[in-house]
Amino acid sequence: MKNYKLNNILVFILLVILCNSCTEAYPLLTNSYEEALVVEATITNELKTQEIKLTKTAKFEDESYLPESGAEVFITDDSGNQYNFKEDAEKYISTVEFQAVPERKYQLHINTKDGRSFESSPETLTTINPMQEVTAAVEAKDNVNGVSIRIKSFDAAHASTYYRYEYEETYKIVTPKWRPIKAELSPTGSLIFLTNSPDTKVCYGSKKSTDILLVNTNDLSEDRVDFLARFISDQDYIMTTRYSILVRQYIESLAAFNYYTTLKKLSGPESILSPTQPGLLLGNIQSTNNLNNKIVGYFDVTSVSTERIYFNYADLFPGKGAPPYVTDCQEYCYGDPEAGQVPEPCTHVKSPVEDLALGYVTYFTGIDGAGSFSYWVNAPCGDCTTFASNIKPTFWTD
Repeated sequence: MKNYKLNNILVFILLVILCNSCTEAYPLLTNSYEEALVVEATITNELKTQEIKLTKTAKFEDESYLPESGAEVFITDDSGNQYNFKEDAEKYISTVEFQAVPERKYQLHINTKDGRSFESSPETLTTINPMQEVTAAVEAKDNVNGVSIRIKSFDAAHASTYYRYEYEETYKIVTPKWRPIKAELSPTGSLIFLTNSPDTKVCYGSKKSTDILLVNTNDLSEDRVDFLARFISDQDYIMTTRYSILVRQYIESLAAFNYYTTLKKLSGPESILSPTQPGLLLGNIQSTNNLNNKIVGYFDVTSVSTERIYFNYADLFPGKGAPPYVTDCQEYCYGDPEAGQVPEPCTHVKSPVEDLALGYVTYFTGIDGAGSFSYWVNAPCGDCTTFASNIKPTFWTD
C-alpha cells in the first residue's frame, strides 16, 4: 500500500458533499474528524529486514501525516516464532532478517502506547512465481511515440492469477551547460567567480510508482501476463542518457487483490464524485480490545520477484536528437540600457546578483560578435544538483 495515501479515504464523503453542484472554489476543511491507525505491511519471501509503516489519519487540510510512534509491533507464526520490530525513522523494521515461507501462517500484532491493540487474521504466503522478463521497446501510445516497459509472466498451473506491480525508475542526468567556472555571492552580497566542482555535472534522478498496478488472469484461458507497466514519451528528459527500471511483482491472494482493487477505485479522481461511498476501507486487521478503535490497512504476506533492466536513449532512437532538458538552457546576458545593450544582444536588465540570490542562474562564459559578454543559463543547466542527487546508486552500471 506504499504511497497510496490511505488517509484520504476518510474525507471522500465530505468531498462528495462539497463538490456536488459547486461552481466556485471552496476552502475544504474537515468539520468532523475521527482518528484511525493506518497500517502499511507487506511481508515477503525475501530474506531481509521486513518493514511496517504506521501512521495516523489526517484532516483534509493537514499538509502531512503523523507517524504512530512508540508502538509495540511484532509478527507471530504457527510454529511458535515471534519476529519483533523496532521503531526507526517513521517506520518499524524487524530486529532480525526473516522471510515468509510456504504453508506457514503469519499474524501481525500492534499495541499502541495509548492502550489500543490490533491483530490481523492469519495469512499464508502466496504462490511463488517469478517474472519471466521485463522488456523495453519503442512503441506509440495515444499517438505519442515513446518507450513501453512491459512485464511478462506465466504460471502453467494457473495458481498465481492475482498480480500487483510496483516499480522504481532511475536515470542518469548529464548537465548540458556545465562549465569549470561558476558564479556565487560573497558573504557581503557581491558577485564572485569560483572553480566549479565536477560533482555538479552528472547526477541521478529517481521516481517510484504511485499508481496501484493490478492484473487479474482469472478470466483468461492461461495464467499469462503481458502488462504495460510504464510508458515514457520520447520527449521526456529522463531517457536522455541512460535509464533503468526495477520492477517488483507480487502474487496476491484473492482477498488482498480485492482490497487493492477497492483501494484503487477510492484513490482515483473519479471516486470523489461517485454516488456510492463505502466509508472506512476495512482490511484484515481489527481491534482486539475495543471495536470502536478504527484501523485502515492490510497485512499482506506475498511472494515477490524483482527484475531490473537498463537502456540508453541512443540505442533505442539512433540518430535522433535528445529530448528537451528539464528546463530551458538558452544562454542569455545582462545588459546596460545606457550602453545600448538592451534588448540586443542582452535580454536581461536586472542584475545577475538579484537572480543569484534567488538561485536562478549559473555563470556561462562566451564571446559575442559585438564584443565580450558574460553569459548565463538557468541554474539546473549548469548544476544538476539543484534538482537531483550526484551520488551514484550502488546498483548502477554504465
